[in-house]
Amino acid sequence: MTDTGVAGILHSPAFAPYIVESRLLPAREGVYASFPPDLDGRIVAALCKQGISRLYTHQREVWEHLRQGRHVAVLTPTASGKTLCYNLPVLQALLQDPAARALYLFPTKALSQDQQAELNELTASSAEAKLPIQVATYDGDTPDSLRVGARDSGRIIISNPDMLHTGILPNHPKWIKFFSCLRYIVIDEAHTYRGVLGSHVADLIRRLRRITGFYGSSPQFILCSATIANPRELAEVLIGSPVTLVDRNGAPRGEKRIVLYNPPLVDPVQGIRRSVVTESRRWMAALLKAGIKTILFARSRIKTEVAAAYVNEDLANIYTDNARITVEAYRGGLLPNERREIEQGLRDGRIQGVVSTNALELGIDIGGLDAAVVAGFPGSFHGFWQQSGRAGRRGGTSVAVFVASSSPLDQFIMQNPQWFWEKGIEEARLDPDNPYIFMDHLKCAAFELPFQDEALEQGHDPFGAEAMDALTLLEEEGILRHTQGKWYWSDRSFPAEGISLRSAATDNVVILDVSRGSYGVIGEMDRPSAKELIFTHAVYIHRGRQYLVESLDIANRKCLVREAEVNYFTDALVRTDIQVLSEDAFFTVVPEGEPVPGSPITAEACLGDVLVRSQVTKFKKIRFHTHENIGYGNIDLPEEEIQTRALMLLFGDTTQGGRVLARFDEEAAGSVLAGMGTLIKQIAPVFLLCDSRDIGVAERVRDPHFGKPALFIYDKYPGGTGLAEALSQKTESLFAAIYQTVEHCPCNAGCPSCVGPGRHKPGTRAFLKALTCGGTAVWGI
Repeated sequence: MTDTGVAGILHSPAFAPYIVESRLLPAREGVYASFPPDLDGRIVAALCKQGISRLYTHQREVWEHLRQGRHVAVLTPTASGKTLCYNLPVLQALLQDPAARALYLFPTKALSQDQQAELNELTASSAEAKLPIQVATYDGDTPDSLRVGARDSGRIIISNPDMLHTGILPNHPKWIKFFSCLRYIVIDEAHTYRGVLGSHVADLIRRLRRITGFYGSSPQFILCSATIANPRELAEVLIGSPVTLVDRNGAPRGEKRIVLYNPPLVDPVQGIRRSVVTESRRWMAALLKAGIKTILFARSRIKTEVAAAYVNEDLANIYTDNARITVEAYRGGLLPNERREIEQGLRDGRIQGVVSTNALELGIDIGGLDAAVVAGFPGSFHGFWQQSGRAGRRGGTSVAVFVASSSPLDQFIMQNPQWFWEKGIEEARLDPDNPYIFMDHLKCAAFELPFQDEALEQGHDPFGAEAMDALTLLEEEGILRHTQGKWYWSDRSFPAEGISLRSAATDNVVILDVSRGSYGVIGEMDRPSAKELIFTHAVYIHRGRQYLVESLDIANRKCLVREAEVNYFTDALVRTDIQVLSEDAFFTVVPEGEPVPGSPITAEACLGDVLVRSQVTKFKKIRFHTHENIGYGNIDLPEEEIQTRALMLLFGDTTQGGRVLARFDEEAAGSVLAGMGTLIKQIAPVFLLCDSRDIGVAERVRDPHFGKPALFIYDKYPGGTGLAEALSQKTESLFAAIYQTVEHCPCNAGCPSCVGPGRHKPGTRAFLKALTCGGTAVWGI
């Protein structure tokens, strides 16, 4: 694709008036290095067969560090050849030592399958250059008949953290041959291991290191990451050891045009803009009509299915090269064969477009896509550049279109495009010592191998001396038995089975289609999501087909659906209640500079534990295309309950914020706090590497615990994952960004782009102005 290929779309009156900025990022030349002199000739021959006659400089640098026995973290952009960074040293080691083994960990099954295909292509590129190395995938989709062969003869095992957690480590005696000779552990897409998942994976790696140490091996780690602000810190926390960072990218880059697009206002008074789904669909349809293969990233499963259906409607009678343009939806919950069918269709050209959640954000090879449409900010700049990087992976000019939603964060970016370009990539945060997660993996580790007092006290066990108190607690509960300096598992349960790495829930709901008199499985969903998406009478959309939910049986983990044709989709409403359990640390926000006696306090805050109860109570019916609300329905499901961490912002009479709130009656003060809460939920993720769905916000005009107005910002995972603590260090920056969003929004009385429709915008502006006279956190007050 050339840049002129999209010129017609960019200058079209249907799009041009609403383009906030269009910037062409220049191409850059590659920086190359020769093959290492000690690289096996068979590998060189295999690479030459693929047209690779030299390396990028970062690939050679990784090789040199690994040959010196270091753990290495590679930080380079999308499509920069990170795969070869680990394949070269791994293949070299396995050719030199016939007993050596390697473990590749990818965050998704789709990525595992893609990488096995790439490895197979390299190891069997030709009869003359064939490498005698067996590669096997071992994940939840691997048939039982192939698992024994993979364990016994697989030199490179490709898996994911979930299978390592439940299938490999608990059964390590079956893997003696593999673990005894393990030379390398590759952790690809390491930037995805943040928050809850990252905390789990860090503890999982502790368990892995215990097992490898038990069998006498000390493997080197190779971690690959897309761009984040703290790659070395993330890598070292994940593996528990120092790493060498390689971040000087030598790969070339094609031209990329980035377009910032703000949908037109349909009601300037209320600040309502045309739907992000509708506008993203128009962009995708226009690009596909121009013969440009396109991926559209949507923010949720529902929006993915709805957008794919809209685009297919638009292109129903459009043909290119005598074939109809095909667009598929790709999201979580699809069956394995459906995922692979879509991936293969994108590679071979049968499918020209795909609408995806962030499931395709990672480095899966899905063919030569030339355009990416990002429907709404994905929650982090790191995520945006990952998604935009899906286009143009094969070189040449590509285009990425960011279509703004009405959310405060999206509109903040549209009002401050320079901030968008200057904003740094976020940090990735995780907390392997989270008490809930730590205790879960401690149980799994004890089940796998007894803990030894001596190893813990001397720091030889990856879980460290801090584990002693937790082990004592488990002994008191009858789960462990302590005798002769060792801690033995004494419970009848299989602990890994009851622990999910990716969510607070460990059990999935199976979705069964009863349309044709049989119970056919068409998907699955975790329990909390099921309560919000597939409740009784909900509309469930699966690959363009509509189903009505007949019943959701949470106790038996099954949902019955029947195919139907309706003109609406559904959206659940959730009620939340919060109870304060502990107050661990207080701080105040005061004007910028050194606090002095008498400095005005803009707000008070507290970090502590809270109990959050949430319940899905009602749902809305939203008409397709117009997105108007056409009715409500009731939902009768049990509540979810978690204990977690929260940052509690308090606005008493002694604070500037509290004095502003005191000017309003209770209803107006509630509207001000609700507007503030809306803004925090949408904008706080830009200061943390998380999604807006990772945090919850609740406001209280007079909180029963503190007796004053309060805003609760809480972590949506049991025990918390450090988000509340991280945000407590950034209150000043958060307040300032929120104030700018409200100040620059053109609406008069509140809209979806700022405080929300019908909210008290003047009051919220005055409240925020009182909070942004310059603040800095002062602890211990």
